[in-house]
Formats: sequence, C-alpha cells, structure tokens
Amino acid sequence: MTTIRIDGRDCQTRNDINLLQACLEAGANLPYFCWHPELGSVGACRQCAVKQFSGPEDRKGRIVMACMTPVSENAIISIDNPEARDFRAGVIEWMMVNHPHDCPVCEEGGECHLQDMTVMTGHNTRRYRFTKRTHRNQDLGPFVKHEMNRCIACYRCVRFYRDYAGGDDLAAFASHDNVYFGRAEDGTLQNAFSGNLVEICPTGVFTDKPFSAVYTRKWDMRGAPSVCVHCAVGCNTIVNAREETLRRVLNRYNTDINRYVLCDRGRFGHGFVNAPTRIRTPLRTIDGQQVPVPMAEALTAFARMETKGRIVGIASPRAALETCFSLHALVGLEHFSTGQTRQEQECVELAHTLLTRHPGALPTLHEMESADAVLVLGEDVCATAPRLGLSLRQSVRQASFHTADNAKVPRWMDAAVRTLGSECPSALHVLTPAPTDLDSVAVEIFRSAPDDIARLGFAIAHAIDPSAPPVTDLTPDDAARAARIAQALLAAGKPLVVSGMQYGSPALMQGAASIAAALARATPAAGLSLVLPECNSMGLAMMGGLSLETVMEQARAGEISALVIVENDLTRALDPADVAELVAAVPNIVVIDHTVTPLCQHASLVLPIAAFSECSGTLISQEGRAQRFFQAVFPPAPIQAGWRWIQALARSLDPSMHPITGLIDWRDLDDVLAALATVFPDLAPAVMAAPEADYRINGEKLRSQTYRASGRTVIRSFISVRDQPPPASPDTPFSSSMEGAYEPDMPGALVPYYQTPAWNSVQALNRFQSEIGGPMRGGPSGIRLLSPAENQNTEAQPYAYNTAIPAPYVPQADTVLVLPDTHLFGSEELSMFSPPIMTRSSAPTLGLSASMTRSDRMVLHLEDGPHILSVEPVPGLPEGTVLCPTHMVARAFRFPRVARLESLPGEGERS
Repeated sequence: MTTIRIDGRDCQTRNDINLLQACLEAGANLPYFCWHPELGSVGACRQCAVKQFSGPEDRKGRIVMACMTPVSENAIISIDNPEARDFRAGVIEWMMVNHPHDCPVCEEGGECHLQDMTVMTGHNTRRYRFTKRTHRNQDLGPFVKHEMNRCIACYRCVRFYRDYAGGDDLAAFASHDNVYFGRAEDGTLQNAFSGNLVEICPTGVFTDKPFSAVYTRKWDMRGAPSVCVHCAVGCNTIVNAREETLRRVLNRYNTDINRYVLCDRGRFGHGFVNAPTRIRTPLRTIDGQQVPVPMAEALTAFARMETKGRIVGIASPRAALETCFSLHALVGLEHFSTGQTRQEQECVELAHTLLTRHPGALPTLHEMESADAVLVLGEDVCATAPRLGLSLRQSVRQASFHTADNAKVPRWMDAAVRTLGSECPSALHVLTPAPTDLDSVAVEIFRSAPDDIARLGFAIAHAIDPSAPPVTDLTPDDAARAARIAQALLAAGKPLVVSGMQYGSPALMQGAASIAAALARATPAAGLSLVLPECNSMGLAMMGGLSLETVMEQARAGEISALVIVENDLTRALDPADVAELVAAVPNIVVIDHTVTPLCQHASLVLPIAAFSECSGTLISQEGRAQRFFQAVFPPAPIQAGWRWIQALARSLDPSMHPITGLIDWRDLDDVLAALATVFPDLAPAVMAAPEADYRINGEKLRSQTYRASGRTVIRSFISVRDQPPPASPDTPFSSSMEGAYEPDMPGALVPYYQTPAWNSVQALNRFQSEIGGPMRGGPSGIRLLSPAENQNTEAQPYAYNTAIPAPYVPQADTVLVLPDTHLFGSEELSMFSPPIMTRSSAPTLGLSASMTRSDRMVLHLEDGPHILSVEPVPGLPEGTVLCPTHMVARAFRFPRVARLESLPGEGERS
C-alpha cells in the first residue's frame, strides 16, 4: 500500500494501479469513458484529466490523464483544480458536438454513463450551432441495436469485442475525424459475447434489441439478484421485471465467476419465461382431453389417483435444489430419480468424485485467467460453458503480462502490454474431436476420437508422473505429443486441465484428473475443472438417486402407479420407443413444469411451476458453488415454486398411507433448506449461500427498485389516494418496491441493481467493490461446497490413478461413430424458447470429414429411424466419425453412438 493526497485528503491506495482507479477507490467522483476495469487503459477519451503536483511547494502542477498515470508514493493530485475542471469541461463539450441529445427517447436514458459524466463535469450548455455529423445505423442481428450517432469514440466496443472476446467482425473505420464503429457490412455479430456491448458502451450506441420491444425505464423496473440457468458455470445475473413480466437480464458482478461479462445465451435466453409455451393453469386429462381445472380440483385428482403401487419422483438437473429435495421428501430415497440416464448420471457423479479427490486446486473462473499453461481435453468449452471458454482465452495473455513485468510496463496499460505480447507464445493446448473457438489462440491443436484423446491424456499423466499407468501402444507421434505437452505443463507455475462430459466419456474425465493429480505432486497450484451439462447437475450428483433406466425397469415390472416428473422433458433423454413404453406402463403421470413439453400431452395432470425469475431457490454450479436466485416477478396463482406444489401434493394425500409431516410443515424457503441440511450434510453449507428471508438493514427490508418520485398515487387519485400494496414474498428479504434499505455495503448476494449518488449506470458497481475489480464490499455471493483447502495433497495418501485405459478407436467400414455437435445456440433446452436465440440457431447439418463427404445430403440411421441431413465438411475431423447436432435431429441424442451412414438414394456424387 501507498499514500497519495487527493485535494488535500490523504488516501491509502494500492501500488500497482493508476490514478483513476485510486481516485475511484477513494470515493472521489472523477469522470472517465475509455477506461474499463477489465480492458485497462488506452487514454483515448482524455476525460479523466487531473492536476498533478511534483511536491508540496509546487503551486502550478501539470495536467495528466489519471488513467495513464501510475500511482506513486506521496503523489499529490487535484480533481477540483479549476484548470483540471475546465479541461474536462472542454473535452465533454467537443465530445457532445455531434451527439443527438436524444435522452428522452434514448433507451439508455436514466442509466447512461454519458449522462452521469456530463452532469459530473458540469457541461449544461450547447454552444455548437452547425450541422451535426450523422451516420447510417446497421442491422447487427437479433441481440444488439445500433445507433451510431450517439458515439463519442471511446473505443471501448472494439477493444472488448476484438481484443478481449476474440471477435473479428466489428471494427473501427475512420478517416480524419469521421470514426465509425460497426461491421464492414450489415449482418449479425457472430461473437458469443456480443450482447456485452450493451453494458460496455458508455452511451446508447449499442442497446438491447429484445428489450426494446418491451422497453421500460430503469427506475420503473423491479430488480433481483439471480443465477443463469443455461449452463453449469453459474454466472450471476440481475433480472428486471415490470408489470409481472420479465423484461431483461443483466450481468451481475461476481469476482470469482463471470465478473463483468455474460455470454449471449445467458443474456438473451430468458424468453421462455414469457413465451406462449408457458403452462399457466393446472390441466387435467378428462375423457382423453386436457382441460383447465382449479388448483383444488387438481390436488383432489392427485389424491384420488390409484396409488397401490409406488409413487416415483423424477427430478431434473435444471430444477432448483429445493424443488429436487421436496420431491425427494415426497417419494423417499428408494423412489427418487435424478431424471438422468445411467450414462449421464455416472458421468456427473464421477465428476463430483474426481473434483473431491483432486489433490491440487479447484480454480474459479477468474483464477483460470491467470493459468500459465492450459490443456483442454476433449471438450468444446466455448459451446458447453462459454464463460469458461472466455476465461481460457484470457489465460493466453499470461506470457505477455510476464513480458510487461520484466519491461516494467504496468499491466493496466493495455495497448503497450498487447504490443509487447504480440510475439509471446500461447500456452493453450486443445485436444478435441472437432474444431473449437479456442483453436485460433492455441499453440497446439489435435483432432482425434474421444477414446484416443483420453488415451493421450493418460500418456501425458504418465510422462509427468511415472507412477501413473503407462499407455503401451501409442504411436510415435502421439508419444512425442504427450511428452511435449507434459513438459509444457510441468514448466508452468499454475497449470490447468479442463475436460467435461460433452462426449459422455468417463475416460476423458479420468484422463484429465490423472494429469491434474500428477501435476499437483510437483505444483500444488495445479488446477482441475470439469464441465457439466445443466445448471444444477452438481446438486443432483450430491443428492444421488435412481437413473431413468432403473425407473424404466420398475415401470415394465408394473411396480409404479404414479410418476411425478418435475421440470424434466424425458423426450430429450429417452428414445421415443422408451417414452411410449413408459407412458403405457404407468397409469398416472403428473408433470410439474413451466414450459409445455411433448410429455405433457401424455400426463394425467399438468401443474404450472414458477420459472427462475418467479421464485427463489438455490443452484450448485459445476465447481460446487451454491448460489441463490431471488424472485423478481410475482405471477398470478396458481403458478408457484416447485417445492410449494410438491408440498400441496403431499398435503392432499391420506396421512395414514403417506406420513410426510416434515414436508407439510415447511413455511418458507429457509425451512426447506434447514430440512435439506439435515438429510444431506454435504449440502448443509448451501443454507449460507445468501442471507435468510428475515435479513434486514436497520430494521428495513431491501428495496428492489431504484428510489424515485412515484406518480402512482397521482395517476389513481380520482379513484383513491391510497396506493396499491406491492406484492410480497416470504422467501426473500426484499420489498418489491422502492421502499426499503439499500447501500453499497449490503451483502453481495442481495444486490438487486447498481446505483449510487451521481452514478446511475452499471459503472456504479465501482462503489460496491472493496477495490476496483476485487471482491464486493458486502462479501461474496454464494458459498463453495467443494473447498480447495480440503484437497491439498498429502504424502500419507498418494493419489490412486485410474487404470481403465480405453482401447484405440478403430474406424469400421460399415458404420460411423456419431459425436454430438453442441452449439451455443440450439443445443440448450430452455434458451430455444427465446425468439432471438431461435433466430441465431442454425439448421441441422451433418459434419463429415472431406474424405467421407460423398454428396450434399446423406442419410444417418439412428435408433429412432433415418434422418436426411445436409452435409457440411469439417476440416480435421477424425476418420470414421461424424458430427450430429444434439437435440435437433434425434430428441434423445446426447452421447456418442455407432450408426450407419449412407448417401441419399438418387443424389449425385459430390465433386
């Protein structure tokens, strides 16, 4: 730490930051545009000018740009110096020369960083009276709306899009003072993080296009902290609601996970909440027709179901922990299913076991960015866990940071560091069957079948630690590759191994765990990360239960009289024939879900459940972090949280036949979590993922809306001067209005929006952090259940390597190995009900190697029959393998399988 003086006030600050960061951390109001905590400094806007003095005797000083000036011991600066104020006022005035001044109709109005900085600078009079420069706006696709005339040329957009996110279809086009930020021609932005331009841009140049259709000002929306439900990474979000509809999703800062960035699927995939496919009333099958019925009649129908056999509950890895546990309490341990196939469940439970046993580190996403050597083993993380893929992209910069350190260039000086790092080698190795978005920044790329990649993983582990089992029949090329990668990982200070279950291969995960464990013997910081498929896959792995195949066996034996299926579309996991057999074997099927699925038409009873924005609950991410999401939308009855529906079902049963007292006595979410902690001790810390519903600040609930002068009473004054009471939730500490407590020191898990005096945009986040880019002042959001501290290696307990090394994959003449082709847009279930995501999803095509591509269309014979697909050549795809889009062709296709491929009869050969 060091001390600097800001306008006569001594402030403690860090040594390795610039003056702008130091001023902001000291609580000072200093305008800026081009600087961003995640992007560093380039000094493009000249708005953060301050007066710096050489010593106490210096009365003149000099103007410096705070974002480009490092902190030095006993530095003396002035923000309020008249010359500095005049300089900043002049800068903002010429920035606003061509600005349209359309704040009343601009969608950024009320949360615009440009508005805040203009007011902060004191600029309030427009002297320019000539014709303004204008630009033509572009169509940038379904996510981002473009209004180039509002641009102030801060360069944030292209720096984020190209330098940070790796996109190449957005650029700055300039001639003299005419600067244009856009594409070479109209077209959809292709990068998976394009939606972040909405928050990165300090003006209204890039805005949320789906939000435009249901636009509401920030101060009229209710906010709630939430968690993304579209993958297992667990990115933190803020959901905004108005008139009991979900309007948009924003990024919520979590220093360990997503930080300032959210992928487009997480930002725009929430459309299923308001989609026409929502189930909004109980449905009961009467004389073969499903008719709406009141809630009481639905519960009576359940109580009258023939239950001489057993009631089996099928949970879902996309359902909240509380919902899954309530189902577990209803049916009992012996009758509870995770809703996963045996292969998927074994892979998820294996991932939990491997992470628990790992002797090294279990790094967070932010810690992965500082890994100096990374091996990706058989997982396209950019499709299955996009935010993790972005972290790995940042890890490639570690070599440039070390070069900058040696040259004494501060890491925040972005342009200089990137110039120094232009010749630095990457330390990322990608071993996957198919191309990935990380290939462009990898030092080594290897394509092979999943089993062959797993074998290479075991060979790398043996090259690192000779006590690991050897792979005896490797080719010379593979042996040399294993030795080369092993040497690179051993030379690193913070190596990282990433794998997952995209290809349903336990051997891949075992191989990755073996490499990470071997590295941990030499480097305790060696990290392991395993990608899981759903937002609560880890939670179900820690609960355990029956597989779907076991449920099928019980159904065939006539042992099941009723199935209660919660938030699970079984047609995505089981083959059509198995679904038909299950429906025929079970007389009563109850579906509890928020979205219509093909299984609903076979259900005796369909009950409407609340979506993630309409209730509160807990999810456990793939790294074992329990996180709470909170209710922002209050839907009309009978839509309610899943555990409340299950509780109602339990109360409707005859207590003499089904004594379920504990489940009936739950009053709120905290009671459910307390019961969960008793039954599953490993999940007990999840209770502390966020404060309980009775949390108060100075005796007040937390407000979920920004403070404003309300006009609601005036609007209704001809009826009554009394305001309508806002809805309330017993499961949260929030008041669903602007009344209540709100402060920067509030718990990090409970921040519903970012706003402080003079800061109305997302840049107000700076006031909630203990230091810029550091932890939240109110503490972390969520709690890790798999603690890295418990995984440190000990000599007394050497790591037990797995010895089940798979045999080499040998292509067959009459069959092919069909691999799932996971897409960022199109493969995930819920996001495909969102119109903008549907627009971005592509038509299903069959990926083949060039040697196998015999015609433009071919027939793939899967279990559910033949599928005629267009063919797309995939460079480097291993011989004997094909790529088939998951869930877009065969509903239950999730893992590799052997199938027959033939040319379409009558199709000509491809030239």
